Amino acid sequence: MLIVLLCALLLDYFFGEPKKYHPLLGFGRLANYLEERLNEDLRDKKVGFNPDKKPQTMQQNRINGLIAVLVCLVPAWWLTHLIISDGLLSMLLEAIILYLALGLSSLKEHAQQVLKALQENQLDQARQALAMIVSRDTQQMDEEGICRATTESVLENGSDAVFATIFWFLVAGAPGVLVYRLSNTLDAMWGYKTDRYNNFGFFIAKFDDLLNFIPARLTALTYALMGNWKNAMRCWSKQGSLWESPNAGVVMAAGAGALDVQLGGADHYHGELKQRTDLGCGQKAQLETINQVCQLLERSTIIWVVVVALICIPVWLS
Repeated sequence: MLIVLLCALLLDYFFGEPKKYHPLLGFGRLANYLEERLNEDLRDKKVGFNPDKKPQTMQQNRINGLIAVLVCLVPAWWLTHLIISDGLLSMLLEAIILYLALGLSSLKEHAQQVLKALQENQLDQARQALAMIVSRDTQQMDEEGICRATTESVLENGSDAVFATIFWFLVAGAPGVLVYRLSNTLDAMWGYKTDRYNNFGFFIAKFDDLLNFIPARLTALTYALMGNWKNAMRCWSKQGSLWESPNAGVVMAAGAGALDVQLGGADHYHGELKQRTDLGCGQKAQLETINQVCQLLERSTIIWVVVVALICIPVWLS
């Protein structure tokens, strides 16, 4: 597993995210196709919660969402499980799957695009670059808001696209990492607590929370170890459970504490102002914070590789 992990990280380092024909793009089209045909709330002329809608209709839409999840995940898991075996070719295939699932270089690249635009005083360009990696409204953000949102995105997506991906590869191999990343993608598409997705995305949101429970806490611990340990642990214990997401809260609280920066607070999502918990402590997010969070992500990745090596090498030698 160590060799496969190193190969995947090297592929990600040298080639980054495929610019065209990424498998997740095709998967996203399949997910959109299924939603258009199964999401009852999407088919309504008035998208949103209808107080007169019968409970059984709402329950049916949850079942529809579950069916869509199974259609997306089960064939992918089954096919990967069939083709993965022993041997060099299988290791190469696993490395490619893990490489395609990882988002380390892509995440840093997006963050650096935001930073570059800010350094050139191109606020509109920075907002557009930020909109590629966050779901909140970016049109009216000032420089501090952009830096804060970028830092939050790197911390949270670092947990999903890097550490949870590696975790599920170590636990369940290529089939596990594929199911995890596809589930994570579906959650990013359907997991919102909005009128459109509250029922249809119910099961995938719960499933994604379950898959991320352990990796998120390992990520938070890693951020704390690679930054200001004392602040990170204090922010994690006091603020993590107050966040809307049970996993993102601990990751971002620990990460904010590790960086000695203030995150969270009010922000706009889908045209509505949401009052979010304050995270972290210290100074407000600024340009240098984006570099610091990228460095934190890199150091955290290195320590994960070292830990995996310390586990695997003694096994080889025994």
